[in-house]
Amino acid sequence: MNPRNFSESAARLATAAGVPHHRDPDAPDPPKHPARRPPDLRRPAPGAAVSLYRETQGEGPDVALLHGWGLHGGVFGALARSLAARHRVHALDLPGHGRSPWAKGAADLEGLARLVAECLPERCSLVGWSLGGLVAVRLATLYPERVTHLALIAASPCSHVRRDWPHGIDPALLAGMASRLARDWRGTVQDFLALEVRGEEHALATLRELKQQLAEHGAPSTAALAAGLEILRHVDLRAELARVRAPTLAIAGEYDRLAPPAAVEALAALVPGARYALVRRAAHAPFLSHRAEVEALLAALLGDA
Repeated sequence: MNPRNFSESAARLATAAGVPHHRDPDAPDPPKHPARRPPDLRRPAPGAAVSLYRETQGEGPDVALLHGWGLHGGVFGALARSLAARHRVHALDLPGHGRSPWAKGAADLEGLARLVAECLPERCSLVGWSLGGLVAVRLATLYPERVTHLALIAASPCSHVRRDWPHGIDPALLAGMASRLARDWRGTVQDFLALEVRGEEHALATLRELKQQLAEHGAPSTAALAAGLEILRHVDLRAELARVRAPTLAIAGEYDRLAPPAAVEALAALVPGARYALVRRAAHAPFLSHRAEVEALLAALLGDA
């Protein structure tokens, strides 16, 4: 997508959703949403390299939820509550996102996955959305004995367009976001959120929810945002997918511009025995816009159906 067209589209969506596209630097800071008391807050054992914020609820087999770029584990609120009826659900804030501190060791995908692994139960199912899906794949290849099921929502094994991979984001768009990040991280993230919902049937409602969630756990670290963009710009996991051993489900949104259905379907084809599911009229956040359908797909994977 042309970066200029993207910016103009983001502006229109943001305005329609009731959120200013560009914030006046002289305006007072917007009011913060009151912090919600988590059902349970558990920290990793003493000695872990970094302590990630984690909200845990429910009883049963462990399921960990890994969010996308710029957000935090709270974005899974309704989905986490639903899964908690049959599972012990852990929604993490990735390093430098939400209430988790940034750690230099999380600057690349392998380091990020290893830090996350220290804060997970010994064995669990993983549900990864977007960037969180890349982390989940790397966890499944680094620690195959620890991952019982793998669900990837709107996750592409290669987020950027390459000569042999047409199913990604224009590298110029990602480069432009990276250069803009230091001077306007909030506008950069909000533009990205607008692109996430573009084309879906509930675009404005989903965009409002994403923008509301953005500040719920506090502002993300610009270092974490920059590192996440570098991962999206350069990581290609296609060669690793054959090593995934966990039962895998890959979910795509029909109108997703960031992880197009063709990319998600190609991912599923590269994972032995993986199942591919397309959510009609959804975009990049089908667990928000079409939650009941995604819940049913996850229930089938996790053996709850």
